[in-house]
Amino acid sequence: MISLYDKTTLECSKLITNRYSTSFSLGISTLNKRYHLPICAIYGFVRLADEIVDTFLDHDKETLLNRFEADTYEAIERKLSLNPVLHAFQLAVNEFKIDHELIAAFLHSMRMDLNLTSCTDDTYDEYIYGSAEVVGLMCLRVFLDGDQQRYEELKPSGRKLGAAFQKVNFLRDMKSDFQERGRVYFPGADFKQFGPDTKAAIEADIAQDFREAYIGIKQLPDGVRLGVYLAYVYYLALFRKIKSMPPARILNERIRVPDAEKAWLLLAVRCKSALRLI
Repeated sequence: MISLYDKTTLECSKLITNRYSTSFSLGISTLNKRYHLPICAIYGFVRLADEIVDTFLDHDKETLLNRFEADTYEAIERKLSLNPVLHAFQLAVNEFKIDHELIAAFLHSMRMDLNLTSCTDDTYDEYIYGSAEVVGLMCLRVFLDGDQQRYEELKPSGRKLGAAFQKVNFLRDMKSDFQERGRVYFPGADFKQFGPDTKAAIEADIAQDFREAYIGIKQLPDGVRLGVYLAYVYYLALFRKIKSMPPARILNERIRVPDAEKAWLLLAVRCKSALRLI
């Protein structure tokens, strides 16, 4: 039965989500159950593409990405794939009418990563949009379940949330991106002379993204607001931890939020939600 195959492929994407991201998994667990597997399907797709450009260093990454892109569109058109992650993703795309433009923009940013060493202001915005903002918009499509008017209203905040998360990731992963992959995402930044002024300017930009994103979070439906807010709070905690550290430290270690602190954040968010303070 095709329903058994559908369920199995969605569970594969759930496994990938749980293995790769405890914070994302925590956020998903607080969503209405209807959205758990579709959001995992989006995460599984994004993670697989990211693995191609960041992890498979001993392989022809461009060929792998070309094949992945072709297989993605074939899966969406046929509504079937023998790749369980792509089959799960096409289920979400076709059920929730996820725009193909969002998928194309995401794959374009992944392609940029194949040869990216530094960004200009224009390519930075282009990369952020494709690698992060559109992922937020894919999830927003699921959360709003076909409500086009609400989607258009919340689109700007959804983009800002994705941008904030990605820029925090850039700061968190600065050591591996620069030392292992030779990438500098922030325009004009010289990581060999990365000082407090450059760090402060980047952080001010991220803080503004967080402020604008929160406006939209408060307007999300009840069944998803808590989960998105939890992800927001987690990333905000990570951002504040990075802000408190000197530039030299984030250049030489990957900053993280300990699991115990994540558990505390989850409890605090649940309490806040119970008191209707979100």
